Amino acid sequence: MNILKERYPLQITLDAAEGAAGEAGALTLRPMTPADDAAILAFAKALPAHDLLYVRRDITNAKVVKAWGDAIDEGSIKTVLATDDSGAIVGCVALIRDPLSWSPHVGEVRVLVSETMRGKGLGRVLIQECFRIAIADSIKKLIAQMTVDQKGAVSIFEELGFRGEALLKDHVMDRHGETHDIVVLSCDMERISAQHSLYGMNEAV
Repeated sequence: MNILKERYPLQITLDAAEGAAGEAGALTLRPMTPADDAAILAFAKALPAHDLLYVRRDITNAKVVKAWGDAIDEGSIKTVLATDDSGAIVGCVALIRDPLSWSPHVGEVRVLVSETMRGKGLGRVLIQECFRIAIADSIKKLIAQMTVDQKGAVSIFEELGFRGEALLKDHVMDRHGETHDIVVLSCDMERISAQHSLYGMNEAV
């Protein structure tokens, strides 16, 4: 099953319960392609520098974005973009998996949301889309990492079933040479999949 081809593009409107339906309007979820390189760079450069600390490479660098696209072509990364009615990228989620490693059953999720879309439920929607992709790819475990002070992001991941697994002290260094701690969260996908089936959420989540 190629979920990226079967499910997307997908039109969404954020839940009014998030206080955003009227403000955000319709968004489109679609797979990232090589044609998105310039738009990804613009999106990344508009993000607060601190947001990029848990992304392992500097995605404001064109070479890194090109490598990202190459990894998508190779199948080791699957990426879904959220775009507004102008076509601008306002969020993205990437599922990273290394099928040649000792952990082919583990995927890493990375989600980024533009400042204008914070607090409107987009991050939660993107993580749920990542759940769908992970289940379709038979991934058994998802991990996510972020700096410990990104409390809003940590809270959303925990609400969706992730739990703290490790704390990496002084693990990343920002552009000013200051180090930051990283928290690693994990999620058992078999449990999540079972919950979705139990509550009839396979089509709703």
